[in-house]
Amino acid sequence: MGSNGGQRRATTSHVAIHPPPSSRLYILLSTYPAKPSNRTPRSSPRQSWCQPSETTDRCLVGGFANTQSIVQPISPVTAMASAEGGQEAGRRYWRWSKADFFPEPSFRSWRAYSGALLSTGPRLRDRVTSRSSEAVEAGTLLAQSENPLRRCLTWVDLAFLGFGSVVGSGVFVLTGQEARFDAGPAIPLAYAAAGFSALLSSFCYAELATEIPSAGGSFSYLRVELGDLAAFLAAGNILLEAVVGAAGLGRSWTSYLAALIGRDSDALRIHVRALADGFNLLDPIAVVVLCATSALAVSGARLTSTINSVASVIGIAIIAFVLGGGFAHFDPANLGPSFFPFGAAGVFRAAAVVYWSYTGFDMVATMAEETKNPGRDVPLGLISSMSAITAVYCAMSLALVGMQRYSEIDANAAYSVAFAAAGMKWARYVVALGALKGMTSGLLVGALGQARYTTQIARTHMIPPYFALVHPGTGTPIYATVAVTIAAACIAFFSSLDVLASVSSISTLFIFALVAVALLVRRYYVAGATSPAQLRTFRAFLALIVFSSIGMSVYYNSGYARRWPGYVAFGALWVAGTAGLALCAKQQRAPKVYGVPLMPWLPAMSVATNLFLMGSLGSLAYMRFGICTAAMLVYYVLFGVHATYDMAHSEDQTTSAANAAIDDLEQGKIVPV
Repeated sequence: MGSNGGQRRATTSHVAIHPPPSSRLYILLSTYPAKPSNRTPRSSPRQSWCQPSETTDRCLVGGFANTQSIVQPISPVTAMASAEGGQEAGRRYWRWSKADFFPEPSFRSWRAYSGALLSTGPRLRDRVTSRSSEAVEAGTLLAQSENPLRRCLTWVDLAFLGFGSVVGSGVFVLTGQEARFDAGPAIPLAYAAAGFSALLSSFCYAELATEIPSAGGSFSYLRVELGDLAAFLAAGNILLEAVVGAAGLGRSWTSYLAALIGRDSDALRIHVRALADGFNLLDPIAVVVLCATSALAVSGARLTSTINSVASVIGIAIIAFVLGGGFAHFDPANLGPSFFPFGAAGVFRAAAVVYWSYTGFDMVATMAEETKNPGRDVPLGLISSMSAITAVYCAMSLALVGMQRYSEIDANAAYSVAFAAAGMKWARYVVALGALKGMTSGLLVGALGQARYTTQIARTHMIPPYFALVHPGTGTPIYATVAVTIAAACIAFFSSLDVLASVSSISTLFIFALVAVALLVRRYYVAGATSPAQLRTFRAFLALIVFSSIGMSVYYNSGYARRWPGYVAFGALWVAGTAGLALCAKQQRAPKVYGVPLMPWLPAMSVATNLFLMGSLGSLAYMRFGICTAAMLVYYVLFGVHATYDMAHSEDQTTSAANAAIDDLEQGKIVPV
């Protein structure tokens, strides 16, 4: 198509473009008029799917994502698999083949895989140094799902989703355990410390979610700002957190059901003496609950959100009852003889564990792709829900230790037993029912968020892209939901709550610290724009912030914890690093919609608090974390690095082909069909 007076013709035509021989595809390229239009391009046998959003008219046509005059290529990895097995638009959702799991060239045969393994070194260097982009994470990768997630949520939905996902997975699950064994009557301070750190993280998530509105949440943010390897480690920990968190909630559901019918908390579990402690109480009820909530979650985000909102209103009423009844039976004598029976170390130990109870808020960020106006709704939903939840947790934990002396609290069903001990035996059933409602909501919302994390990770081919597929009828990732549910059910069947909480907390804290670092990188570094001198300045001060934060945590947990000079030294280094960023390093990018206040102090504080709480966890948690991380790295070297390398470089080839085709098209070298 030629030019007319320097202007592109305001017509739509289709041309046949021959890509490189390696792909053996014919790609249809649609050119759009310069004037914005809401029209959908005419149907074509090779058209994939079209999803216009509120902010852009984006349609994927024959392997390209076209945003008006901007053409973004879709990876031919999926396209080649489609060419072998039928056209993308005509493929059935319910399918199962090697090409669906391993479409990359490195896995076509054992010979190809052997060659890929021999190239692991250069490929690993390529992946470590690579970074994604906002356009890829929130645009191009969507085609891997074949069908779009549906934009149907508002900030009110997000606030209720955050409330439903968090309340119930925290106060009803871990408060009794940590009050009894770690914090004592000071458990409200543990919740306040963990809540402060979580609120800092929610500010960071809010800005990144508006900039990169992707279903991948923290995974996508890290992939854009810190690169492929950091994102993979986060992805592994995200999946670990998702699976372990769901398993922990499932087991707690069984404990409260037992309390509701007046039985011991372990009465509904099967005791197997041959298994090790912590793994010898089998829980089939938890498996059933996990499967039921996941089945509801795959029915659709809109329906799940509505059910959660109704349940959350009921939960708020029950929380009001717990607070009223708890403070009516509050006895200040229960807070003594020592408010800190385990010392300050016990409070921070408890804070590190109960941090798990705040993890639901990051699920809200994964719903950005299904939010009508993510730039406004995600910050409102995140920050409003987290502020309310922190206040609720502190008040409810104080009511518990005021009703019953910490040494007498039941670690598994704390509130039900405490009300019974206060003479309100009937109230235990209301509390148990409220706890079951809260945990059911947590499982329901968790199933939504966990599946979306898994979907985005699969879109990048770090795990098989089969799990990225979205069902055309429900608009939900059914395969991803089923995969997470099966893994969580297997763990919930065997593992006790204390084992699960420590593993999940360290993964969560690690991810939140990385997200805060990613936000600092986003504000202070832009590839190709930041000068070498500015980059060196930023790196030096960022390293000082991270080093001082780690140093403070290590010092607090060392034999010198009672000596103040170390705190002064590390605190001064942290202040120097943060002040250096504020005064000497120039911000390279301004937020488009929402920005974290007090930059860089707030993200730097988030780094410090998350690393400090990580240091408060025991050595066993680190041993489990280390084993899991080592297993993730083995997987990455054997599979992930090769799949993502093929994916990235096939995109590069297609981009070059697309750019060349556009040039030829505008120069009149390609004749319209």
